[in-house]
Amino acid sequence: MTADGRAARYVAIITDGNGRWAAERGLPPIDGHSAGADVVKARLRDAVELGIRELTVYSFSTENWSRPAEEVTALMRMFSERIRTETPELREQGVRMRFIGRRDRVAPALLEQMTWAEKETAQGDRLTLFVAFDYGGRNEILDAAAQYEGGGEDAFRELLYAPEMHDPDLVIRTSGERRLSNYLLWQSAYAELVFRDELWPDFDRAAFEASLDEFAARSRRFGGR
Repeated sequence: MTADGRAARYVAIITDGNGRWAAERGLPPIDGHSAGADVVKARLRDAVELGIRELTVYSFSTENWSRPAEEVTALMRMFSERIRTETPELREQGVRMRFIGRRDRVAPALLEQMTWAEKETAQGDRLTLFVAFDYGGRNEILDAAAQYEGGGEDAFRELLYAPEMHDPDLVIRTSGERRLSNYLLWQSAYAELVFRDELWPDFDRAAFEASLDEFAARSRRFGGR
């Protein structure tokens, strides 16, 4: 619990370090991404057990398209396979999955799978998993601004990719980097930030709980005293 009596219920993670993890082991990048996807699955189970209501993970940024073509192709193949095999498990766990980001550059077959996964898990009520895919915080704000006709923050929020998403209490970034990297820029205005040195595939339950404990030790004042 935090000093104001609240535990982190809305958590976002920048899952950074898959490529470096693979490089340190002499493996191709896709092996690091696969290991990272396994950790997402494991930490999602932990999040359900720990009472977290929303978990957002940064899976593929708008900038990631600039990576080598063979790496991007392998990533898309992996995403497709993971969606196909893991969606039934999410449904059984009571997890609702939502993809946030642009959809105009995603291959039609993968886009169809994403839509299917969202429909299959729509009734999940234990936790919502937001997957930031082809996502960029600036793009999200610009896309919303292009439609905005006034009405204040609440009206603007309705134009974001997932207006039902709560602002994260906590943003965790792994791999020792200390920046947001264009992630949830609107939503994270008052989020607490925790930076961890582990590369994402090494981010175990103990590291997750330590991050939540660090949040719990802080006092959130939102500009007050």
